[in-house]
Amino acid sequence: MSDVVLEIDDLVLTASLRRTTFTPVTDARLRVGAGEVVGLVGESGSGKSLTALAALALLPDNVSQTSGTVRVVGLDVADLDQSGLSQMRGGEAAIVFQDSLSSLNPTMTIGRQVEETVRLHRGLSRSEARPIALEALEHVGFPQPVERYGSYPHELSGGLRQRVAIAMAIAARPKLLIADEPTTALDVTIQAQILQLLARLAKELDMGVLLITHDLGVIAAVTDRVVVMYAGRTVESCTTLEAFESPRHPYTAALVDSAPRINGPADAVLNGIPGSLPDPRNPEPGCPYAPRCQRVLDRCTKTAPLLEEAAGRMLACYNPVGTDG
Repeated sequence: MSDVVLEIDDLVLTASLRRTTFTPVTDARLRVGAGEVVGLVGESGSGKSLTALAALALLPDNVSQTSGTVRVVGLDVADLDQSGLSQMRGGEAAIVFQDSLSSLNPTMTIGRQVEETVRLHRGLSRSEARPIALEALEHVGFPQPVERYGSYPHELSGGLRQRVAIAMAIAARPKLLIADEPTTALDVTIQAQILQLLARLAKELDMGVLLITHDLGVIAAVTDRVVVMYAGRTVESCTTLEAFESPRHPYTAALVDSAPRINGPADAVLNGIPGSLPDPRNPEPGCPYAPRCQRVLDRCTKTAPLLEEAAGRMLACYNPVGTDG
């Protein structure tokens, strides 16, 4: 792999809710290399967003990291003080959320907001930051950046606001960009444009991108590798091609099988995954996917399999797809 910009190993997150303590993330592990797009996929509630927020030490007040390590460009996030975290966020790593309107300041022009990011992390004056902000807007394909520099967020479409949010994120040239469902609120045509933009920026800026989504179509379109999470655990990590052509974990295979096919018949019935995610407040012994798995073995209900690496692929399963179990 190229230079690693994000390393998460054996991450465990503990949450408190109504006097109950539980672990929404129990064993997350992933890598993102410079210049590559890694998709983090799984059902809602699988721990994807919390894992990403842990990378920037932006966890909610009721969630804390209890074990494991998170490193951004080699820096252990747990060792950084508030000043170090402020420099890391936006400087070494940045995040783009799905709702661009709520992530932008409605009282400031878009140009001023991009400028502020540059000034904060490069220590420049406003006049020095302006050409860099304009360059960032041009880089993300924002039309007529000079003429629209003084526009306010509410004057822009959702797609343009998301481009501004991405311009803010890359203005200080971070080595890692986390994109959390960045196209959810956009129409299909704009979604494709934003996704292709992220893929292009990764290559042009040699920037690692962690793309969080539950949409396998998004994964297939722009990612180099895929990390699959289920019930707070990383269960498989492989190339995107391997995930679609030869998934090993039954959950990965079920996700791929449930995705709609663009060349399929119009009346095709989608294959769902029976059951639902387990409640993290009442964990059962064994593999958390066992109650929904068609390849379950007796041992699966007793002890959760460890995540093991072989031939560049990580897998946590006693009876993988393609074996005779």
